[in-house]
Amino acid sequence: MGAYRSIVITGASGGIGTELAKAFAAPGVSLALIARDESRLEPLAETCRAAGATVATAGIDVRDREALHAFLAAHDDAHPVDLLIANSGVTCGLGPDRSRETDADAEWLADVNYKGVVHTVSALVERMRARRKGRIVMMSSLAGMRGLPDMPSYSATKAAIIAYGESLRGWLRPFKVGVTVICPGFVTSPMSARHMGAKPFEVSAAKAARIIKRAAEWGLPFRAFPWPLALGIRLSRLLPPWASDLCYAPMSADVERDPRADL
Repeated sequence: MGAYRSIVITGASGGIGTELAKAFAAPGVSLALIARDESRLEPLAETCRAAGATVATAGIDVRDREALHAFLAAHDDAHPVDLLIANSGVTCGLGPDRSRETDADAEWLADVNYKGVVHTVSALVERMRARRKGRIVMMSSLAGMRGLPDMPSYSATKAAIIAYGESLRGWLRPFKVGVTVICPGFVTSPMSARHMGAKPFEVSAAKAARIIKRAAEWGLPFRAFPWPLALGIRLSRLLPPWASDLCYAPMSADVERDPRADL
């Protein structure tokens, strides 16, 4: 717990990732910012440098395990990482007229949202374990706590992150490496803008970053927000399935297809 000096953030080019970089930027802090499009990281890097941080950027797709591991190993050699934030994530929903998700979209979600997190963690976890120091933060979602009928594969990948985080936490506890799983609700971002439906208790990306930063600094194992939605989800799980399903009917939404899915 406490202040971190060497921080890695994936998915740093927009939304929560960008605001996390700004929130952590300070004199004496080393930031490694990773996103698929490195050119989008440069303005953010300059902002963080102006705040006093040392910043390295890398244009790496988290699906590229070899490139990601090589960059993170080299960065860790120079700046031993004590906070790793696996933030990369994408969304897709049902097809036209509420048809099923395409196979390609379902696989893309699994590759980025789950495998990408595993690639990120596996690059540094043994180094952190050997040092007996550090914290791993992984971005899940409230949809991982209770699957949304409009986003089956997205919900499944986020549920996988919760289970992965729980397993890592138990394994790494004796080695003094902490694990924090974050479950945000609706956060103002390009991702949220594609969600065409109700977005109750939506918070700004800056506010979400403050909540996540505090959770990491306090060493919380799990943080779900906003609390009214998180509480509602927990209570809904006490209901019989048919009643729980009725509770989520008003949340029906269309999710515009992410253009990055075709890249």
